[in-house]
Amino acid sequence: MMNWLPAPKRTITTLASAAALVLGLWVNPTFAKDPFRTNNPRPIGDNTEAAFNSIFKEGNYKAAKNYLQKAEVSEANEPLAHAMMASLAYTTGEWETLKSHAIKTQQTAQQLKSTDPLRGNLYIAVGQFLEGSYDFKKDGPVGALSKLQKVFQLLDEAKKIDPKDPELNLLTGYMDLMLAVNLPFSDPAQAIEKLEKYASPSYLAYRGIAVGYRDLKKYPKALEFVNRALALTPNNPEVLYLKAQILRSQGNNKEAQDFFNKAVQQLDQLPKSSAAQITYERCRNQNKLENGDENKGRNCADERNKVRQPSN
Repeated sequence: MMNWLPAPKRTITTLASAAALVLGLWVNPTFAKDPFRTNNPRPIGDNTEAAFNSIFKEGNYKAAKNYLQKAEVSEANEPLAHAMMASLAYTTGEWETLKSHAIKTQQTAQQLKSTDPLRGNLYIAVGQFLEGSYDFKKDGPVGALSKLQKVFQLLDEAKKIDPKDPELNLLTGYMDLMLAVNLPFSDPAQAIEKLEKYASPSYLAYRGIAVGYRDLKKYPKALEFVNRALALTPNNPEVLYLKAQILRSQGNNKEAQDFFNKAVQQLDQLPKSSAAQITYERCRNQNKLENGDENKGRNCADERNKVRQPSN
């Protein structure tokens, strides 16, 4: 594991901000196809699988929440169900709900460990990661450090069992890439290689690589990988938004607006925080097209705040 301790606050903030993307990416499948593995697949409960697809393939968080409410009853021993519930709570700022499901993730993962130690360690790491996000919010970076250290230890234990496991590499690839992009003296090349060669499902690996290249300001490569992700998930508003961001960064504001507009058509299925940010960036891009300046024209902050308001 790379050395992240010299900048604990920045690192924990980075990990927390990545939570919505990566905290749900573990599956303990009983009836449907394992989305990670073609060899030695694990089964998954129907509602948990449907929630996974709703979030990561379709970008539909509302549908996912409905499936997870059913999974909480029918698949109560499924660690992924609790991890995804905690992830949804993170996106809406429901911190006590996040903590509750972080603990349940760890408890069910501990039961799983006796029959599937690789995935058991993974899920315990997920629970620690989630609880660390809660501690960071409530107590600051010091309270989260011990849990994050435990996360890395557990992931190392999982690596000893199967270092090429696609589920493991998806998780650690995302985490390593976020750290490499945000910390000095870090090399993102290994994280990108891990995602491209070993992680699955590929649409999530491609999306993670695109985000990494975007943050590194390597926009042609970011565009290449977001196009790969879009080819597999063409209607996901979060991926459409990601492409709009990359195009805008390249100065291609006109084409970027087309993708902002496509993403905006599906705002009702996203968390309000995400919907508000897409609205804000779309507005600024439109100002750039109409007035030559993102800050001239429409009041983008006002448009964002209207989206943030709770529904009646």
